[in-house]
Amino acid sequence: MGKGSIYDFEANKLNGEKIKLDAFKGKTMVVVNTASKCGLTPQYEGLESMYEKYKDQGLVILGFPCNQFGKQEKGNSDEIQEFCQVNYGVSFPMFEKIEVNGSNAHPIYKYLKSELGGFLGSKIKWNFTKFVIDKNGKPVKRFAPTTAPEKMESYIEEIL
Repeated sequence: MGKGSIYDFEANKLNGEKIKLDAFKGKTMVVVNTASKCGLTPQYEGLESMYEKYKDQGLVILGFPCNQFGKQEKGNSDEIQEFCQVNYGVSFPMFEKIEVNGSNAHPIYKYLKSELGGFLGSKIKWNFTKFVIDKNGKPVKRFAPTTAPEKMESYIEEIL
């Protein structure tokens, strides 16, 4: 598989609807692996407020639940959806649970890791690793799990 583009990939939303990422052409994307039972779970709140603040300027956040870190996302799609809406009012697109590391890693994550390796090579270290893709579809920055969404805002503003 060639490098390709982020727009070549697709994923299933929590409701099972298949979405091609080319639906987000021209938008700045933040792709984040999420979990409901993590110490970093409150970042949902920061992600949602960043989304609310910048969505009209072309920001979209794509959440990918993952159970690979401390088994902190055991829920099924309905449970994840309910958790995100009830606790954090999440309105950005959330996708079906995926793997981000290993041989079963979702193709989107294989691509992002090959484009933006982190300190651990290309491995995702923990929940809430955040990848930023500019409006031309180029992965441009990777933020650590512990980086609060608020700390990303000045960077996001620059590239919107």
